[in-house]
Amino acid sequence: MIAKSPKQRISSLLAPNGPQRALIISSFISRVGNGLFNTAAVLYFTLVVHLPAAQVGVGLTIAGLTGLLAGIPAGNLADRYGPRTVWLTTLAVQAVTMAAFVFIDSWVTFTLIATLDRLAATASGAAGGALIARAGGERPAAFRAKLRTFVNLGVVLGTLGAAFALSVNTRPAYTALILANAASFACAGLIVLIGVPNYQPLPRPKEHRGWAVLADRPFVSFVALYGAMGLQYQTVSLLLPIWLSAHTDAPRWTVAAVYAVNSGVCVLLQSRIGSRVETPRQGGRAFRLAGLLFLVSCPLMALTADVPAWIAPGLAILAVCVHSLGEVWESSAGSALGFGLAPDHAQGQYQGLFGIGFDAGQALAPVILTAAVLGLGHTGWLLLGAFFAAVGATGPLVAAWAERTRPTSQDTARATDGRSSEAPLLASD
Repeated sequence: MIAKSPKQRISSLLAPNGPQRALIISSFISRVGNGLFNTAAVLYFTLVVHLPAAQVGVGLTIAGLTGLLAGIPAGNLADRYGPRTVWLTTLAVQAVTMAAFVFIDSWVTFTLIATLDRLAATASGAAGGALIARAGGERPAAFRAKLRTFVNLGVVLGTLGAAFALSVNTRPAYTALILANAASFACAGLIVLIGVPNYQPLPRPKEHRGWAVLADRPFVSFVALYGAMGLQYQTVSLLLPIWLSAHTDAPRWTVAAVYAVNSGVCVLLQSRIGSRVETPRQGGRAFRLAGLLFLVSCPLMALTADVPAWIAPGLAILAVCVHSLGEVWESSAGSALGFGLAPDHAQGQYQGLFGIGFDAGQALAPVILTAAVLGLGHTGWLLLGAFFAAVGATGPLVAAWAERTRPTSQDTARATDGRSSEAPLLASD
């Protein structure tokens, strides 16, 4: 068997049809920009704009909480008028708000721009999710796994690129990062405009309501569970680095190694594993497996404080390898259930609520992890692992509950009342 070259391996990851390829490239470019900006954002606001760190934290909290309000309304707009139009609008707004960060000179303007940016980002997640669902093709799980692979790769490359600005540490260097991120949104929008069809809204059942997702108890339950499981992301990005610095004698490069290993495992395995998790039932089992892997990784992370300094880096890397494998299964479960349980005509509002749940969990994660885990030490790590395992164990139960409450194809046909021929699949561009 002839081994594939790196170029051939990258090409094989790309989706075969035009819309999917355009979405992958668009998402990759925008995430490179995100990686550039997010790595240096706090330093720019504190060291260049000279805002106190406490004010930056308050402003970002206000922006994050306000941004949650846009999820379902934006999703409804995507369902009603088509996801591409709404997504392009949100990308344009993000390009403008990101560029506006160059001109901030006070906490008020910083908070206002950050809030507008988060509103647009949340709306983008809802509309983008609906667009991804429409472009999914015959193997949507495989497409979403490939998409996530390139999203992760984009963030990694952007983070590496930001290292230059951090080393220079001047206002022009930070400004270049901000404008590059703004340009990435504009480029992403242009690629979507050219390469992705303007999918028309799907016919909706007569009983459809704009906030129907809130009455879907199995889906709301999974959103809450997924938001809780989302604490695992900041376990690696926030909790473990603090633990390694404060409780171990591991060399400082261990933190960088942890980030690199986490990113590498996710990039290498996301497509391979995610493409096999297609149905809600498979998603439920993947969610359970993720919880069990986190149950193993958390005690391993705690043990880094009990071993010699020369062993701690290797143990930390082993723990992160196990944890990253759990992250791949967890994200695959989120895609299978998040998209698979949503009605085709309401993907926008369902993805809007899904994004709200995840973002809310990320907003609470720093407080929960630092207070509960760091405060309790080793016991906190054990409780965190048990928590992840318990949340994961509910995955198959929620998936089975949701499948029992989904309408059958005959029910859907009667609900749409024969109106499926009212709108063509694509609108003329």
